[in-house]
Order: sequence, then C-alpha cells, then structure tokens
Amino acid sequence: MRLLLIPDKFKGSLTAAEVCSAISSGIQEVFPEAEITTFPASDGGDGFLEVVQSVRSVETFEVEVEDPLGRKICAPFLYDPGKGEAFVEMATASGLVLLADSERNPLRTHTRGTGQLIRAAAEKGARKIFVGLGGSATNDGGCGIATVFGYRFLDKEGNELSPAGAYLGSLYRIEKPGDNILGNVEVIAVNDVSNPLWGPEGAAMVYAAQKGASGDDISFLDKGLRHLDALVTQQLGVDAGSRPGAGAAGGAAYGLHCFLGAQFIGGTEYVLGITGVAEYLQEHPVDYICTGEGRIDAQTLHGKLIQGVLTLAGKYRIPVLAICGTCEVSVSDLNAAGIHDVLEVSDPSKTLKYNMDHAAVQVRNTVGGYFRKLLKA
Repeated sequence: MRLLLIPDKFKGSLTAAEVCSAISSGIQEVFPEAEITTFPASDGGDGFLEVVQSVRSVETFEVEVEDPLGRKICAPFLYDPGKGEAFVEMATASGLVLLADSERNPLRTHTRGTGQLIRAAAEKGARKIFVGLGGSATNDGGCGIATVFGYRFLDKEGNELSPAGAYLGSLYRIEKPGDNILGNVEVIAVNDVSNPLWGPEGAAMVYAAQKGASGDDISFLDKGLRHLDALVTQQLGVDAGSRPGAGAAGGAAYGLHCFLGAQFIGGTEYVLGITGVAEYLQEHPVDYICTGEGRIDAQTLHGKLIQGVLTLAGKYRIPVLAICGTCEVSVSDLNAAGIHDVLEVSDPSKTLKYNMDHAAVQVRNTVGGYFRKLLKA
C-alpha cells in the first residue's frame, strides 16, 4: 500500500503536519508496512510561509506593521536573496487570527499591515514578491495596502478617508501617488479563490459574515466594493471587478492588481509546483492520495487545495480520499468532482469544542476504520 498525503490544516484545530501524523497513524494501524509520503500544502492562504520555508532556502525578517485594527505588531516575510524573491502571508499582518471574536468587524478593519510587509520586502531588495492571500479579517478592496504606496482616498470635501470597508461608499476621488515607490518590483497575488469583487459570489456576500459582518453590513460592504470598482474603472482606467479571484481576501487581490499591478496565480497550483508533487508522481506509483481540510463547503472546489489535488490526481488516475471535520456538500457532488470517498471525522453528538480538541484522535480512528473495511473487502 502506497499513499501520498497532501492535506490542508484543520483551521483552529490541527496544522497540516498534525493532520498528516494522524492520518499516518490510522493507516499504519491496519497496514503497518504502508509506504506513506507527505507533502506540505497550502492554497496560498494560512500556512503559505511555512510551506515556502520547507522547500526554499530563505531568510526570515520581522517587521513592525499595523494589525487589521491599526495596532502595532510584528509580522514576518521571507526573502531569497539569491533569486531576489520575497514571500508575504497576508494572514500574519491582516488576518482573522490576530483578532478576538469580539473584535471582528470588516467595516473597521484594513490591509495596511500587508502593504507594509510588501514595502519592507521591496526595500530589502526583492525584485519579485509573492503575496499569499487568505485568512483575512478585511473587506477593504486592498485600499489599505494602496495607502502604504502613496494612494489617497478622498470624499467629496477632499477629506482623506480611512481605508476600511465602512468608507468605500463615501469615496469620491482616488489620488494616485506622484512616485512609483515599488519601481520595477513585480508583485504576484497567490490567490486561493475564484470569486469576483462584488455581487452574489463576491467578497462581501460570501466571506464577510465569517469576519463579523451582520446581514445589513454585508449588503453595505458589497455596495462599497461596487462603488470602489466603478471609481477605479473611471479614474484609474482599470476594470477588474469581475475578474475571477478579485474577491480574494476581502478584495485585497483586486487592490493588489489595480494599485500595484499584481498578476494572479493559483495558490494551490503554485504550492504544489514548488513542493515537487507532480515530479514525485511521475516517478512513484501511488495507490491513494489523502487530502482534506477542516470543513468541506461550497468553496472547496473553487480554487481551494482539494480542487488542485483532484486535478493532479486525475492526470495519474489515482483515487482521492478527502478527510474533513465536517462536510457541507453532498457526497454525490463530491464524487462527481472526482473524490473517491469522503471521511467526515467529527462526532455530531459532541460539541464543536470537543471535536476540535479531539480532532487528531478522530482523524486517526476514522482513517483506521476506513482502511479496516477496505482490508476486509
């Protein structure tokens, strides 16, 4: 039995490495001689830097930046001086993980800290900067990032507005910086979703609730993003609101493109590429690929890690097992997308806290039970 493990983290519960360990334990209880190979994985969101560090020779630098509410914190970026490439993870500066539940409010949060990381990487000498998006606490369309590079966002009276979601609808004029601070530095948005900026599938409608927005807030934020897009099109000549992926990280991807000229690349595709999974599969036979995440939902097959694993596995006709805490998508739909089996590990009779605290044991037991049935069959 030869298996390849490429799971994402179970957010708030297990790191990707811990998920791999639990899966391996479950398999080896049944097949002690199983050959198990693991690869670090991320869709470009949380954990992006960890994956890069595992496969690239990079230096780590700590920078004082603003968190989503403007408080001073330290956040890292990675730098490969030999290649002139830097790596930024948005979640470390502008992420939900930096806020208490009571502080979550995308009307007030902004992305200035992410902009400060990008600027610090450029000042260190980076010629190309990869920005891993995902896990953000924001819905500012990337305006916070833009202010770090000299953009000003003004109301009708010429007053400068805070670059937060609450003020997007009051924008009247976008003032471009006189100098290009970035120079010839190339910025790459490592994107984990395919959502547009606004509308039913946009940044606010799909993601703002988990960032603390109420129903009325969500509609207000969506209108603000629509207004921002209209002004950017009119005043900067960039029409990108409907572009797939523009809605990533509360529209930070949109802002990176419109204000810093960033191009989008698929997070999963990029990460799987730098870790060498495809090359491994060309040279090694594999019976199963195990992937997964804490919750499989409607977004799972729209740019997330599991979708990328399915695409890769399909080339080699390898069955994929998706292991998750909870599954909110019908198994038949997942089977149709190419998933061989779904292993849901949470115990519905227990509380969320219990399931999160005991996730490793539940993964091990569920995986072990699956392979015992496979052995009997």
